[in-house]
Amino acid sequence: QVQLVESGGGLVQPGGSLRLSCAASGSAFSIYGMGWDRQAPGLQRELVARISSGGSTNYVDSVKGRFTISRDNAKNTVYLQMNSLKAEDAAVYYCNADLLLSGMRRNYWGQGTQVTVSS
Repeated sequence: QVQLVESGGGLVQPGGSLRLSCAASGSAFSIYGMGWDRQAPGLQRELVARISSGGSTNYVDSVKGRFTISRDNAKNTVYLQMNSLKAEDAAVYYCNADLLLSGMRRNYWGQGTQVTVSS
């Protein structure tokens, strides 16, 4: 059994910053890619950022230059540093991890953390 536990969401003013964290815990597993998606009300879930096991990253165009994804492999944790936040960044952010557990490789998802951008 694997759990992804997110933290760091909240209310921030436009132009402000937040740092999301997501830690994977549970039975022995191996982690490949990790990342963050988001979903705003009435919109489809979209990929925000991904980071491979080797540290390669990719971002949706709308967050390039403002968001930074990183990971600490020793802690099985992925981070999303969000700077210069805009109203359109408001959404529920979901952590995900591509894991190998008991010989099976699949994606796992966190419960989501709310990010609100408002003055």
